[in-house]
Amino acid sequence: MNPLLSRLQPYPFERLRQLVADITPNPAYRPISLGMGEPKHPTPELVKQALAGALGGLASYPATAGEPALREACAGWVQRRYGVTLDARTQVLPVNGTREALFAFAQTVIDPGRQPIVVAPNPFYQIYEGAALLAGAQPHYVASDAARNFAVDWDSVPAAVWARTQLLYVCSPGNPTGAVMPLAEWRKLFELSDRHGFAIASDECYSEIYFSGEPPLGGLEAARRLGRDDLRNLVMFTSLSKRSNVPGMRSGFVAGDAALLKQFLLYRTYHGSAMSPVVQQASIAAWNDEQHVADNRAQYQRKFAQVLPLLQPVLDVRLPDAGFYLWAGVPGSDTDFARELLAQYNVTVLPGSYIARETAAGGNPGQGRVRMALVAETAECVEAAQRIVQFVQSRSK
Repeated sequence: MNPLLSRLQPYPFERLRQLVADITPNPAYRPISLGMGEPKHPTPELVKQALAGALGGLASYPATAGEPALREACAGWVQRRYGVTLDARTQVLPVNGTREALFAFAQTVIDPGRQPIVVAPNPFYQIYEGAALLAGAQPHYVASDAARNFAVDWDSVPAAVWARTQLLYVCSPGNPTGAVMPLAEWRKLFELSDRHGFAIASDECYSEIYFSGEPPLGGLEAARRLGRDDLRNLVMFTSLSKRSNVPGMRSGFVAGDAALLKQFLLYRTYHGSAMSPVVQQASIAAWNDEQHVADNRAQYQRKFAQVLPLLQPVLDVRLPDAGFYLWAGVPGSDTDFARELLAQYNVTVLPGSYIARETAAGGNPGQGRVRMALVAETAECVEAAQRIVQFVQSRSK
């Protein structure tokens, strides 16, 4: 058995299941879950039609590199969204959702014989940690700064850590905080990457859900603005799951440094992770259409506009830069809050300490916070918020 498996921690949702295993929720309320970031808005008809029309593709093996038409569709979207021109043959690679790609990328770029470190934000998407551990690397967690709307404090990383870093995970917009990295922070990370040679994996799955008129800055766009047209040491990961409400389709792509993607394609050829031809055709339809994305974004904007005013008088919570999570400060223990809320009002939230780790400076930056995924229809999210208000008020009495 691989001994590195023993280093993995239980996944947050398994920890949540164990936390509430002895609870019988109040039957007076129907269950509402804000615990998992699984999009619940309807899948666009154009995607369903493309899937149905491509079933003939089931009769053939797919190429790991994907069909040229799909790579061109992905490159076209990057050009329209970020103003970055890519070579679809060498700088774009379809993946079966970003979860498996973020994990596999670490196995490609990390040399376990050189005492590698993988730097990741804290709190974080747990795949970063698991990918680092199973690649034989040591994770280093960088806490977010609540005073800057939870921007990651990259300046807190010691020089000795950067010197051993082989991979940096960036998540912008962040999960769970929704923070978006500005150009100045990208410049800082690019300079560190040039100095120490580490790869940057930029997880941008929430880029199309935002609340201001200006879309979030992406890593490829930041590189272009800073004159890094070769996109050296940078790979962007994105997905249709949140953008197009198709989490079950497992479709996304990576783009960036051609040298890194050449090696990543080699790894994936042996990994057996080619995308189904049926999914490829549906993905082309999704990447080539923006109207359903704008409609989806507007629905999230309306939802947050109704939910936030209800929660802000009773919780420490603010509008994120982007994404569909609320990262809310709660009175007392985050795990007690989650248990009691489920027991009394049948609403599920995820304790923040489950998606963060103790830092070298001490303390878990997720303690005293919960993550709420506003993924359900607006009426259900509003009802959940109303119950949370009642719960907090009853606790304070």
